[in-house]
Amino acid sequence: MAKKNDWVRIHRNVLEAAERTGKLPDDTKSVPLEMWVKGHLQNESAEIGDEVTVRTRTGRMEHGTLLEVNPSYELNYGEYVPEITEIEDRLRQALFGGNEQ
Repeated sequence: MAKKNDWVRIHRNVLEAAERTGKLPDDTKSVPLEMWVKGHLQNESAEIGDEVTVRTRTGRMEHGTLLEVNPSYELNYGEYVPEITEIEDRLRQALFGGNEQ
């Protein structure tokens, strides 16, 4: 249960697939344009799945389906790519003459 001013994350479809422009690649125009946004809940209370309104950090008012209360930041730069290490080694050699940091 979320209460007014809790930090939450919402979701909504901004445009359904049929509403999207025809100038998009087929795989893109066949799916809705979706939005996920975090903000402070403006409803007095809500449960996951309820339609709610939030005020974002920039003051925008957005509405959507409540997904999460107190969402955390999850950063992921992807899987390890061995070629990146090789590039780093080559750059160190070219710029500094070795692998020492």
